Amino acid sequence: MSKPLAMSAVEWQARCELAALYRLIAYYRMTDLIDTHITLRVPGPAQHFLINRYGVAFERMRASDLILIDLQGNVVGGNCNGGKVNAAGFVIHSAIHEARPDLHCIIHTHTASGMAVAAQRDGLLPLTQHALKFYGNLAYHTYEGIALSLEERARLVADLGSHKAMILRNHGLLAAGAGVAAAFHEIYFLERACQAQIQAMSAGVALNIPSEAVCQHTAAQFGRDGIDGIIDLAWQAALSLIDEQRTDWCS
Repeated sequence: MSKPLAMSAVEWQARCELAALYRLIAYYRMTDLIDTHITLRVPGPAQHFLINRYGVAFERMRASDLILIDLQGNVVGGNCNGGKVNAAGFVIHSAIHEARPDLHCIIHTHTASGMAVAAQRDGLLPLTQHALKFYGNLAYHTYEGIALSLEERARLVADLGSHKAMILRNHGLLAAGAGVAAAFHEIYFLERACQAQIQAMSAGVALNIPSEAVCQHTAAQFGRDGIDGIIDLAWQAALSLIDEQRTDWCS
């Protein structure tokens, strides 16, 4: 389907971008049946964001499958297919969208490697270049059970602080960015860092950890000016892998 007449072009574009991101998360095998969630704030004065219609496989997500809600969890119109929202998804994402206006897109995953690192007392170790992207730039949130309580939102936000990525202990990963490209870049690197850590530890040999100076230097390199150009190039390259699906996801 094309953009509904009653919907703004801005919202429809956001829907198409988010549907593509859902499909890329599936392409890179970061899904967990119908659970986990990705949200995207719709540009404009109202604090509204898009989230998946609960029950749709990420591989088949379409722009019309996304639900527009406000920070209180109310459906606010322009939703093409109706449906319900994952309650835990609302709790986690609404907290961050309200507190961090700089983070327009938020991704939460339950991958095997992400959960494995989340279960380790020391969390993400500085073992690889991918992991060093997050050196000194990674938050942790203590597990409180399934995120259904609105009271947990304040603690989530406090733990995230000024960071863009967080390990939810005994749970999974969370990454965010100013847009879909930046958020995808964050979760991709965090997931790969977790995969590498689990594989390195499974070898049963001594691990080599770079010096503190090298860790800090590498983290600063990842934060250098111009990284946004690389992020956008990576996003476009990833999109090309599912380009034949474009007419379907933007429907």
